Parts: sequence; C-alpha cells; structure tokens
Amino acid sequence: MKIKLLTDTFLGIATLLVFQSCAENTLISEDTAATQKDASALRKASSFSVPVAGNSFLTVKPSGASEVITSSNLGNWTNSNTVISTYFRVSNTGTLNIGLKASVPSGTSVVKVTIGSTSKNVTLTGSTSKDYTVGDFTISTPGYVKVDLQGVSKTGGYFADVTNVTFSGAASTGTNVYSNDPSYYYWARRGPSCHLNYVIPTTSNVSYYYNEVTVPVGEDKIGSYFMANGFSAGYFGMQVNSATERRILFSVWSPFETDDPNNIPPDHKIILNRAGTGVTIGEFGNEGSGGQSYYKYNWVAGQTYKFLLKGEPDGTGKTDFTAWFLSPDATTWKLIASWKRPQTSTYLKSFYSFVENFNPENGYQGRKAEFKNQWVRTSDGNWFAVSGAKFSVDNTYNAQQRIDAMGGTNGNAFFLQNGGFFNTVVAPGTQFTVTAPTQAPNINFSTLP
Repeated sequence: MKIKLLTDTFLGIATLLVFQSCAENTLISEDTAATQKDASALRKASSFSVPVAGNSFLTVKPSGASEVITSSNLGNWTNSNTVISTYFRVSNTGTLNIGLKASVPSGTSVVKVTIGSTSKNVTLTGSTSKDYTVGDFTISTPGYVKVDLQGVSKTGGYFADVTNVTFSGAASTGTNVYSNDPSYYYWARRGPSCHLNYVIPTTSNVSYYYNEVTVPVGEDKIGSYFMANGFSAGYFGMQVNSATERRILFSVWSPFETDDPNNIPPDHKIILNRAGTGVTIGEFGNEGSGGQSYYKYNWVAGQTYKFLLKGEPDGTGKTDFTAWFLSPDATTWKLIASWKRPQTSTYLKSFYSFVENFNPENGYQGRKAEFKNQWVRTSDGNWFAVSGAKFSVDNTYNAQQRIDAMGGTNGNAFFLQNGGFFNTVVAPGTQFTVTAPTQAPNINFSTLP
C-alpha cells in the first residue's frame, strides 16, 4: 500500500517547550489518572503491543529509500537495506516472545527480526492485518530492548505494513515502558526533555543570568536544542538545525496565550528594540507565540560558549529582555536581540536550562550538554554564584511514555542527557550541587552592544 511520504520542515525552533517541556513539569490531574490507568493495564496484560507509530525509527535508511513511520504504521517498506528499530523497556530478564502485527498488500514476504546478536525470520502474507509469532529471545539485562526489522525477500511490491511489535514471556512480567497513548506518539518519538532548575542564592531583584555551555564531541545530533538561559518569558540557547546549519536562538513569548501569532492583539505583541548584525528576526507559533531571533553560527562540539541574558522593567509597564552570546574565538559579546514584552513589569525569574530534541525522526539518538559557571547579577550590581539545581522532566516522561532522560554533575558542571534509550534512571526532583564558582564574570556592561 503506497503511503504519501510527508516530510516535516524544521524551522529551528524548540516546539511546545513551555507547555510540553519547560514550564509544565507535572501533569494535570486528568492526565495523571489516565497515566495510572495505562500503567495498570500494562501490568495486568499477559501480552504487550507496542505501536510502531510512537516507538519506532528508521535507524538505517539508504539514500532513496521510501520507508516512513506514519501516525499509524510503518509504510512504503520496499528497501531490504532499511532497518526499522522499535524500542520498549522491560524491568525483568528471561525469555521474551516477540511477534508482529502486520499485513502484506500482495504476495508473501520474509522479514528478519533481530534483538542483540540473535535473528529470526518470519513469513508474512495476507492483506488483512493479523498477529504473527516471531519466536523467543533471551533478555539478560533489564532496560530498553531494541527490536530491528529488515526485509529479506518479497514477491509483491512491499514487504509489509506493520502496526505493532508484540512481546510476552518472563521478561515482560514487571513494569514495561513504551508509548501507548496516541496523543504522545509524536512526543515519544522526539524523546523526553529534561531541565535544570537553578537555585538562586538571593532574594534581590535579578537583572542578569550568565551561563556557560559545552556539548561533548559526538553529542551534537541534528534536532538538538541546548538551552542555556531560560526564564519565565522565554529561552536562549543553541541548536543543531541540519547537517549544515546551527543557530543561536533567543525567543520571548507574548503575554497573550495563543498558538497563532496572528491572533495577538497589538497591545500584547512583542516589540523588537534592536537586533545584532546578521540576526534573523521573526515570529513563532505552535508553542505559545511571540518574538523570535536567531543567529546562524556553526558552533563546535567540545568548545565552551557563554550566554548572557538581561531582564529589567522599562518603567512603563513593559519589560526589556536582551541576549548576548560570546564564542571562544571572539573577544566581544555578540548581541542577538533585545525584545520589549508588554503587559509585563518584572526582573528575571525562573532561571533554568534544558536539553531537547525537536526532530522526531532522530529521537533514537542521544545528546548531552554540560552547563557550568552559572551566575546571577542583581539590579544593584552584585554577582551571586549558583551552586544548586533541581532536575525535572516533561510530560512525556511523567506519563511514562519514555524515560531516557537524566541529569547530574560532572566535576564543577551540571549536565543533562536525553535520547538514545539508555537505562540509567535519575528520579525527577533530584537536587544537584556543585562547588560554587568564585570568580565572577568579567564583563564591561557599558560596552555591551
């Protein structure tokens, strides 16, 4: 069955960060009840059915291959070199009986199913979707299981349309984790976002946030957003937008809540004060709406970048938010933009960082960032070092749709890591501490652009 291949266009913005990733770190009561109900159903089931739509990825896709993961199944499966990987998490070891729910539009197909170093072939036929038993596999370590599918032979045009990977057996008798809620399929394929909520060591008004970010070599996957200076009205960090483009992104939300910037009343629109040279200015939607500014800059993994954010009331019922960026090969700060937020009179609040993936096709890949040397500067000019942070996660994790997100410390740095289906679990709410830095940033504020 030919399925139209839809290609998502990623504009380099972190999607639904406030509601899905950043500000809403706990589910509303209805979601909590639904989550508990889903978890109870998983515990009681003797066989578990993992939807491809929310848990599978094309981990090997040759040039020109047409396979696609849709909102319902794996389709357009014609290339025998394509590998489709489905992930789910088990808490026990032992035998795992694997099956597929699939249909073959015409003819007969043979498909190879692999877990670890063990592969088994299964023959599929018939245009009506039905359950097929693949066979038993041995799980020696609790955690995420990766099930690979690869076409071996076919007499028709397509190998199969696959909707589910099923599993049962001794290894399935504990708590299992996979995306079983269609409303989360998109988010589960992106992977859970995670955050560091910094402990501010002063009750005075804070005008500046300062942070340094290092992405280790190999952790800069396409679709990653490493957000350094988050605040109550927006976020500021760096992205990997494609194989050839990276950005420094600074966005401020309108106080008017809408996903369509065209609906914002004139007196609630974000106003641009000024922008740096080469910075692109625009609006964003689908995640709340507001003003967006980004600077195309090919930052490099393994190097440390500095982020400075200012937020102060302008005295007329509005607040100015300004962002600067400093690369290791520069001696002066780069202005990204200064935005004026109406209907707002505040200093900076809610200092946080996050790591997320905004490309669902790359959700099986891992990413990591280190955040260090955090400082805040009060409105009266005093610097305070930050040495504590609280770990939090988004609704995808809280709903137990996917839990490969963690935080911690590495020497004098905090870190965040997500994606890749690793097995380490760090409980949301965990408090981290590092030795407080002693040398405040040396910044001549009078010369900032």
